[in-house]
Amino acid sequence: MRYTYLGPEGTFAEQAMLTLPDAGSATATPSRSVPEALDAVRAGGADAAVVPLENSIGGQVGVTLDELVHGAPLMIVRDVVLPVDFVLAARAEIPLDAIRRIAAHPQASTQCRGWLRGAVPDAVVVDVLSNGTAAVGAATGEYDAAITAPIGAVRQRLAVLAEKISDHPDAMTRFAVASRPGPPPPPTGDDLTSLAVWIAHDRVGALLAVLMELAVRGVNLTRIESRPTGEGLGRYMFFLDCTGHVAEPRLGEALQGLHQVCADVRFLGSYPRAGSGTATVSNVDYAEAADWLTRLRAGDL
Repeated sequence: MRYTYLGPEGTFAEQAMLTLPDAGSATATPSRSVPEALDAVRAGGADAAVVPLENSIGGQVGVTLDELVHGAPLMIVRDVVLPVDFVLAARAEIPLDAIRRIAAHPQASTQCRGWLRGAVPDAVVVDVLSNGTAAVGAATGEYDAAITAPIGAVRQRLAVLAEKISDHPDAMTRFAVASRPGPPPPPTGDDLTSLAVWIAHDRVGALLAVLMELAVRGVNLTRIESRPTGEGLGRYMFFLDCTGHVAEPRLGEALQGLHQVCADVRFLGSYPRAGSGTATVSNVDYAEAADWLTRLRAGDL
């Protein structure tokens, strides 16, 4: 396997990539941005990209969602959920009150806002593209310190000035492993399916119709995010994560229903869920209900 990930080295994306079962035998190349990582997969320069999808504190990663619906289709084949543990690091040990400029990704500084206000109130936080970029900036001396992942401090041989500086110690980030389209991984019994849907804006109750296609079949919606379409104010599309696999009858029927009621639907993948959960209606229950309907139609009361 050839992986690419949101770089440079030392990001949480690299850390997520290293948790994959085949990471030890794979080649890994950092990309400068999420669009560059996904385009490398589209162009055949990598087999899969590991990119951030959402954070339990900061919410959706908009650039990833936008890139998944533009250009040639890609498919999520796996997700990785990683605890977020930030450190403050510098080239050498320095007092906190001597720090004037701190490099940080906007998501990182948001999650450490309280700690920064209390520990380094006079420091200016400078936005950078990634946690790895922040670590590089501290290593070169461009910034006095960096908020980065522990792996970033190790990669750049930085001195850790403070550990566990996040205001939310239980924060998690979810990463998507995206590849070129192909048959989805086989069902495991605990899967997620990701979709992007465009609703018909001139139809009353259009979003409700989308949700009903899932609800009436017992498909549990685990995430819904809106994103502007760029067509004008008030024009939105929606990203959905729901339990189940495209190979399962009830989810397959739900997708057919969405195709009928939506202006457009992009299938983003069915894949094993990181963690565990229980669907609202089991596939056995759904199959029994289908058998019951067949008997009714045959006059077997």
